[in-house]
Formats: sequence, structure tokens, C-alpha cells
Amino acid sequence: MIDAGGVGYKWNAGTLLRTFRKSVPVLPFLMYVFFVLGLPTIVITALAFKSGNGHYTFSNIKVILSGGQYRAGFENSLKLGVVTAIIPGIIGTLIAYAIASSKSGALKRIVATASGVLANFGGVNLAFMFVATFGAVGLATTWLNAIGLDPWNYGFNIYKLWGVAFVYMYFQIPLMVLVVTPALNGLRPSWREAAEGLGASPWQYWRRVGIPVLLPSVLGCMFLLFAGGFSAYATTEALTGGTVALTPIQIGAYLNGNVIATEQNVGYALGFSMIIVLLIAVIGYSLLLKRSSKWLQL
Repeated sequence: MIDAGGVGYKWNAGTLLRTFRKSVPVLPFLMYVFFVLGLPTIVITALAFKSGNGHYTFSNIKVILSGGQYRAGFENSLKLGVVTAIIPGIIGTLIAYAIASSKSGALKRIVATASGVLANFGGVNLAFMFVATFGAVGLATTWLNAIGLDPWNYGFNIYKLWGVAFVYMYFQIPLMVLVVTPALNGLRPSWREAAEGLGASPWQYWRRVGIPVLLPSVLGCMFLLFAGGFSAYATTEALTGGTVALTPIQIGAYLNGNVIATEQNVGYALGFSMIIVLLIAVIGYSLLLKRSSKWLQL
């Protein structure tokens, strides 16, 4: 029997056994997390700081930060993540609010189902759909060209960085609708009624109650969108064939064997840099979710 710091709480064999039994159902999940997420992260981190000879070094990190294609890819990935978080975040929040304000239960179910499907639609299928629609000879491009509004004449190019961002909107907006709707449903009607009873206008209600309560949730959802846009690979690879400098595509090139003799572990350094950025995004999301849950009880 063990006295825990003299505070009167004691552990014995029975208590330990009961605690172990309660933890048994969670063990498969913990093992899955360790082998699928934890172990690869440890290996990538260790190899990111090793040279081809097995010696510890910071040269791999210096290579990706010193400039050139790796730094350009990292900067482009950050730009893509930010743009595809802010714009879909705003549009998705407005759509989700319009749906949450609707009294039609059927409409809400249809939008929720469609958002769940579209948020997971990507890769080769999505790339082909946009090439067939907005490519140089795509259907929508042909129609717009017939009325003198060909977007390609105004600098639009679906195979460049901002064209990729345009494609990402297809699944980022539904994802935002999906994840922010519970926060909008958490706004209590009694808050609006109380504000109106005290003489507040709709703008005053949103400025002093609605927006401050929803802002942490909306920003937290944008962190999720940033993580998705920053790390997405399949759609960009299928759309551009790797011609756009992005960190996920550069890592894919290393996996395909396109490795310079003296830079065998640079791919691991690129992976390590992505882990750091995604870890920051997850921490930001967790902190904002914790703050918003005080009001919305998510």
C-alpha cells in the first residue's frame, strides 16, 4: 500500500488492477496511435538530423532553410495553407450560418451529407474534373471564351500555385461547413432574446455576443483547414505533375528515389519541418477549441 504524498490517497494491488482493467479497452487505440503516428514521427525526427554516414548534423535543416527549391516549396506550402484556410473559412462560415438559421430539417440533412462527401473528394478524380471544366480547353473555359471572358486571358492558370488554391476550395469549403456547424448550433436563442430585451440591435448582438463567442471556434476550424491545405499531396500531384514547388511534392520525389547523393536525408528534414508546422496548427486548434467549449459546450 502506497501513500501518495501524505494526502490520504492510497494505492493497493486492487486499485491498480481496477485501473488496468479500465484502461484495457483503450490499449488497442494507444498502440495504433504509437505505431502509426508516434513511431514514424520519432524515426523521421531522428533521421532529419543525421547525415548519409549516420552522424548527427544540422546540415539537412540548413539545406531546406538556406534558399533554393526547398525553401521555395516550404513558402509556397505555407501560402497555400493560409489562403485555403482564410477564404474557405469565411465562405464556409457564412454558408453554415445560413443553413443553421434555416427551419428546414431536410435542407440541413442534405447539406450535412453533401459536405461530408465533398470534403473527402480529392486526388486524381478531383484533378480530372477541374481540368475538364476549367482547363485550357475545358467546358467552362470554352463557354466563357465564347462570350469574351476567357479567364486564361487574364492570367488564370489551373496548373500554377493559385490555380491549385482554387481547386482546393472545392473540398475546403464543405469541410469548413461540416466542422463549424456544431459551433453555430451552440449559439443559444436565449442570448439573442436577452439582448433584444435589453434593447440591443442585431449588430450589437453580433458584435458583443455572437462574434466573440464564435470567433475561437471559427479560428480553430481555420487551423484545421490550414493543416489540410498545407499537407495535401494527391490533388496537386495529379493536377500539376509535380511542377509546382510544394513541400509534400518534394517529399514525394524523395520517396520515388529522386535523391541527390549528398542529400539522402533532406526528405526527412522536410518531413520534420511539416511536423513542426502541423503541430503548431494542432496546438492552436486545441487551445481555441478549449476556449470556445466554455460557452458552446461542444
